[in-house]
Amino acid sequence: MSPALRALARALPLLLFLTACGTGSEPGTDDPTEPAAEGAFPVTIEHEFGSTTIDEAPERVVTLGVTDADAVLALGVVPVGNTGYTFYASGLGPWTDALVGDAELTRVESDSEPNVEQVAGLAPDLIIGVSAGFDEGVYETLSRIAPVVARPTGVAAYTVPREDATEMIATALGRPEEGAALNEETEALLERTRERHPHFDGLVGTAVLPYEGRYGAYLPGDARGRFLDSLGFGVPEAVEDLGDDEGFFVELSPERVDLLDGDLLLVMSDDEEFDITEGAAVFDGLDVVREDAVVTTSLDERGAVTYNSVLSVPYALDALVPRIDEALS
Repeated sequence: MSPALRALARALPLLLFLTACGTGSEPGTDDPTEPAAEGAFPVTIEHEFGSTTIDEAPERVVTLGVTDADAVLALGVVPVGNTGYTFYASGLGPWTDALVGDAELTRVESDSEPNVEQVAGLAPDLIIGVSAGFDEGVYETLSRIAPVVARPTGVAAYTVPREDATEMIATALGRPEEGAALNEETEALLERTRERHPHFDGLVGTAVLPYEGRYGAYLPGDARGRFLDSLGFGVPEAVEDLGDDEGFFVELSPERVDLLDGDLLLVMSDDEEFDITEGAAVFDGLDVVREDAVVTTSLDERGAVTYNSVLSVPYALDALVPRIDEALS
């Protein structure tokens, strides 16, 4: 088992799906816990804004994509600075705790327009912005500080598939084989989950976020829609038809919640007790509500689905698949 997989298993011992066969060096330092693959550098990575050449193994990595730190940590490196979703003060979910250890973390302000002075003050030798939204101007500015790896060409901001993000980051760190192994393990875990729940296949499910009197229905290109897709669920055709190549969700007014109907409604919430139907009679006519097939996430479940990383996917499966199965029974 590769060092990356040992790190993954060590971080998630509660899962029966993953078996650890050893442990690497203790995480919690700025230096990688394992050396990069021999001959991995220099390496050139193509991305949205051109190409970036990394001459030697980076030791001080800053991650500016909302989920990039997860892949970096899974590969045995603790970033000296990171951003992340607002769910967590550090930007990191609980599935990273064992890998971070006692390392000092620095939360970088913003991912689309990062605080350049703050980034420069961290003296990085690599900046990773694969799951970020910054534009070419910001990229050029950051490139004056250190080599920058941005999202793949032609992929909308925040929609880079987990496999592609992991592969790019692993290559940048000189660990391409470990990145491939992480992707293989994650896909094998999902495949085992689908095999254990064949009745999910072909059902229609929507991940939805209620906000300000409206409802955001996530598309398959987004991590939340992709999570359901990876279990075998399809997005309602009417919702998908409203989407476009640049968007990752469809905004629905209360009058159009009928488009959310299907076999499962996965409500993105910080409170498992939140009731999306309370005070909203528009939900009364939905079969998915009448069948009580509404699953509302806790904060960490929402985080795990949203990050959709090689570290958070096992956490999300462990927490949510039993709940989804029960809702459908």
